Amino acid sequence: MTSEIFDILALPDLLQAKGKDKTTPIHFIKASTFEKWVAKQPLFLQNQFKAKGWTAKDGTHIQTLSTDGTSDAVYIGHDGKISLYTVCAAAEKIGEGLYEIEGAHKQEELENICIGWLLAAYQFDHYKKSDKKLPHLLIPKGVNKTRIDATARAAYLARNLINLPPNALGPRTLAGAIEKVGKNFGALIRITEDESLIEENLPLIYAVGHGSDRRPCLTELAWGNPKHPKVTLVGKGVCFDTGGYDLKPSAGMLLMKKDMAGAAIALGTALMIMSLKLPVYLRLLIPCVENSVSGRAYRPSDILTARNGKTIEIGNTDAEGRLVLADCLALACEEEPDLLVDFATLTGAAHYAVGPEIGIVYSNDEKLGHDIQNLSIGLDDPLWNLPLWQNYKKDIISPVADINNSGSSSNPAGSITAALFLEHFVTPETTWVHLDQRSWQNTPQPGRSQGGKEMGMRTIFTLIEQKYAPAKKKTASKQK
Repeated sequence: MTSEIFDILALPDLLQAKGKDKTTPIHFIKASTFEKWVAKQPLFLQNQFKAKGWTAKDGTHIQTLSTDGTSDAVYIGHDGKISLYTVCAAAEKIGEGLYEIEGAHKQEELENICIGWLLAAYQFDHYKKSDKKLPHLLIPKGVNKTRIDATARAAYLARNLINLPPNALGPRTLAGAIEKVGKNFGALIRITEDESLIEENLPLIYAVGHGSDRRPCLTELAWGNPKHPKVTLVGKGVCFDTGGYDLKPSAGMLLMKKDMAGAAIALGTALMIMSLKLPVYLRLLIPCVENSVSGRAYRPSDILTARNGKTIEIGNTDAEGRLVLADCLALACEEEPDLLVDFATLTGAAHYAVGPEIGIVYSNDEKLGHDIQNLSIGLDDPLWNLPLWQNYKKDIISPVADINNSGSSSNPAGSITAALFLEHFVTPETTWVHLDQRSWQNTPQPGRSQGGKEMGMRTIFTLIEQKYAPAKKKTASKQK
């Protein structure tokens, strides 16, 4: 179990209340007003900015010294709105001590600073200990501490799960992590494992996971008032993907511990929903499997029957994620949710289409897809809307079954054909959103350490919050 490895829900205690300790002030300076502002500052301060060539460029910072050579203040530049990552570069480098935000800022900006402060401190250090001393921040007045905690904790949860090596995170361990999170909020948990998957008519989940000694399961979580709008989240939980009989080359297999990132992000989104007590009836469906090679593993050209009765010819055993999602989407639609969202590291084609920093979003509600894109850009959580281009359905037709799980090799739009495959398992009256994303940070950036990345999590949470629990108007909070 993950509880035997480390606490996947742990969050460093870096935000503290006002005390007697001396604080170092942090000033946020707009780049557009820097020249006028700096001209009014003491010459000693102006000279420090000039010596370092600091002009308040977005996300940059400078630590200034007093006349006796001790640290005096931190200045952070920004373009206008203080985003989630504005503070991160500074928080990663300024060193230990207690810092305090100066000036008047909107509540949203203060919360961004606090969340960013925590994200900057994230380290996956269970296997390689770090002795880095982390800075503390005086928590400002007027912020929603629950929101700050939930956002940061959900990010830590998702990153921790994605970063775990495959020998530490198998299907049953992933199910245990979901169970642990659910119990913290009094959610109902149900785990359907191994042969019971066949009895419960979840044949695709069983088939994909049957080749592994670490047996497949479906983990379900239910929380909230059933009278509230029904929101169902589905996450691809392939704990390791060898590719099956269509075996991946070693280079393609190295990062396949992250093939359960969809499950981790769905769980993080669920944690935020439950933490902030959104007025929805939440259902979470996570198929937990390992795609392995053995005498029991499913084969290319097998024909499988899904939960909804569709027959599927296996064109490629490495297109397993869409199979386990298909059973879950069909199951989800049986409850007629108001909103159905699935998260998956589904295709390499998504990575080639938009690169590692952007996820792809599809929806059978065209306006909703564009709205999600616009929302994500404002949240520094970029998703790009692509079409469910119906003419490409011809590329997943099978001559011997209803559908083939692998798109035509002549069509490079593999992310679109994968989404069209999933659409076969979503009822037309269900509002559906599908995210296909890499969920891995190749090169470290401020607040985004190398490794697992919670792509789309804040966007989908914010979508649900705005749709079902519109926020009250926020006011500015002045710091003393």
